[in-house]
Amino acid sequence: MWLLLWGLPTLCWAAVDKVVVDKSAREMRLLDGEQVVAVYAIALGGSPQGHKTQEGDQKTPEGRYVLDYKNESSSYYRSMHVSYPNEADTQQAAERGGSPGGLIMVHGQRNGFGWLAPVLQRFDWTDGCIALTNAEMDEFMSLVAPGTPIDIRW
Repeated sequence: MWLLLWGLPTLCWAAVDKVVVDKSAREMRLLDGEQVVAVYAIALGGSPQGHKTQEGDQKTPEGRYVLDYKNESSSYYRSMHVSYPNEADTQQAAERGGSPGGLIMVHGQRNGFGWLAPVLQRFDWTDGCIALTNAEMDEFMSLVAPGTPIDIRW
């Protein structure tokens, strides 16, 4: 019983205070202060270069956002929502007469296709989301709490 109670804080405590996505390197780093806690190879939207400007452009947004909630019933294994669009994204899209899109997530593989991750993760296959393998998504969800900032850059 002591071991279970001793291990419990580790399971419940999120060690990560910032997530940094480098789109050009296809890499996501989890940070605790300046210390790198984990590094993942990622897949992005099908047209990854540049900032997301409208719904359907298959771009992964760039900028500073917040990972604001977890979804344990995702169509893509498990997921955590990125707070895109922010006010500036919405205003810029309105000025162009369009929708900025939304529902950008960090997620695992499409349900039933986790076994294809070794192949799929070599390509940018999402509609603008950030994809991990399912095993990596489990680790990510255990380390990152809602409210954690995410910085996405090229």
